[in-house]
Amino acid sequence: MRDLLHLTFDDGPQPRWTGRLLDALALTGARATFFVLGERVAAAPQLVQRAVAQGHEIGLHGERHLRHSEHGTDAIEADARRALQRLERLGVLPTRWRAPWGIETAATHTVAARLGLELTGWTVDSHDWRGDGAAEMLERCGAAALEPGAVVLLHDGLGPGARRSDPGGTLELTARLLARARAAGLAAVPLAEAGAPRPETDDPQAAAGVQGRAAA
Repeated sequence: MRDLLHLTFDDGPQPRWTGRLLDALALTGARATFFVLGERVAAAPQLVQRAVAQGHEIGLHGERHLRHSEHGTDAIEADARRALQRLERLGVLPTRWRAPWGIETAATHTVAARLGLELTGWTVDSHDWRGDGAAEMLERCGAAALEPGAVVLLHDGLGPGARRSDPGGTLELTARLLARARAAGLAAVPLAEAGAPRPETDDPQAAAGVQGRAAA
């Protein structure tokens, strides 16, 4: 059995950059998981269809980029259902859900259970939204990105708080990660082909809250 690497991309699809990313993945035969936003699917449905045709997995991120800690069960469920309905019209039925920023609440878990979705996280955060250079991001990912079963968090779209003007650095970082993975004998495949870790969070305040409750 091959050792596996899982590249995951949030906040897309973004017309220019997601298309270029799909081109780059196709050149190497790598396949990934895309956690999409419904409002962006509505603007570029062909990219979702293309991703599926190329063997990539589509997961749910939300209709909008909601911070679950600021919304109740009804709002979170309505947002998720709207995105799922958009995807269903394209023949896509996600089984995984990554909450925006990785922030989960009791409501998140309630909605996930109702919708039959598996909450999904990551093991390596590229922090590509900051706009750092590809070399710096690659160094930050380090050896952890080449651990068998690693799940790398990347973004093919611009989410709230992004400090970059476009995801060009992510495209270059992806190419470098894939080159290292090939050298290490890792195959890049969607999460559907292996188990996924519990979520971490992009939100320092949420992380501090979790740690505080654990200490208590």
